[in-house]
This record gives sequence, structure tokens and C-alpha cells, in this order.
Amino acid sequence: MITMHDIIRDGNPTLRARAQELTFPLSDEEKELAHQMMEFLENSQDPEIAKKYRLRAGVGLAAPQVNVSKRMTAVLIPGPDDEIIFKHVLVNPTIISESVRLAGLAEGEGCLSVDRDIPGYVLRHQRIKLRWFDLEGNEHVERLRDYPAIVCQHEIDHLNGILFYDHINKKDPFAAPDDAVILG
Repeated sequence: MITMHDIIRDGNPTLRARAQELTFPLSDEEKELAHQMMEFLENSQDPEIAKKYRLRAGVGLAAPQVNVSKRMTAVLIPGPDDEIIFKHVLVNPTIISESVRLAGLAEGEGCLSVDRDIPGYVLRHQRIKLRWFDLEGNEHVERLRDYPAIVCQHEIDHLNGILFYDHINKKDPFAAPDDAVILG
């Protein structure tokens, strides 16, 4: 079981490296890592389990965050009434198209690998077309918008050695174009 002790923190060089593409078939170790990353997200979103194991809630966890420099990330976005909006392990994800319009979260972004609050808008594409492979090597293409698009872009950044605060305007952290969508 992955806990907060397994998640590397800002300053570890793995977080700044470009992760290696995976090849199919995936090894048993790679599949097990994928299942453990998704299990961490499920546990982190369960208040009782999260409290018991002192887990910070997360909606995404990339392999580099557990010190494995491979292009794989788990994403679990809950919706209202225990509905799941998006739940997938993304292997070798690629954004194949993106909107011009930008979007950001009003409260900014956080990260399981960054232990401090860094205020400011993290502007990302409001809509993306995402391609990824599942654990069996099947290709998937899906259009995402708003929060799910933001989460997936954050996770793909991890695979490219980019952290969310790299996107914050250093001179004016809350600067945004007039047509940007700021999600409350």
C-alpha cells in the first residue's frame, strides 16, 4: 500500500526528469504499481482510511511521484453523490489537441509532492483531447474539459518534469487573460 511516506517531495531530481515511455506488454511490477497508485487515490478520498493512514487527498498520482520515472499516472476524479467523473490509469498519455481558451482553479492547485501552499492561478487549456493506453495496451481517446482536463494536464506535467507552480506568473500570481475561465 502506498502511503505519504512513499511519495517523494519537491527537490527530488526524479520530479524534474522526463519519464520514460512504457512498452507493452507491461511487466507485472508495472501493473502492480498502477493498481497501487489507483488504490492510493481511492484510500486518500475515503475519510476514514485517509485519517487512519494520514493520507492527503489526491485526484491524481504519477509514477515519478513514487520515484518511478515511467510515463504512467492514475487519475480518480469524484463527482457529486459518489459518482465517478473520470477514473483511469493513463499509460503513455498524450494531449493531441487543446483549446486556445485557458482555465484555472480559483483556489489554485496543490500537489502531493509539494508540502507548501503556493498561491496563484495555474492556467491550463480549458479543453483537451487526450490519448492514452490502458494496462492491456488498448488505445483510448477522450475529450475532457474544465476540472478533469486540468487534472490530467497536471499529471502529464509530472511525466515531463514540470511542477504546477512553474505555470504561476511570478510577477502577478493571479494574472489571467480576460477570456480565461476561473473555476470555483
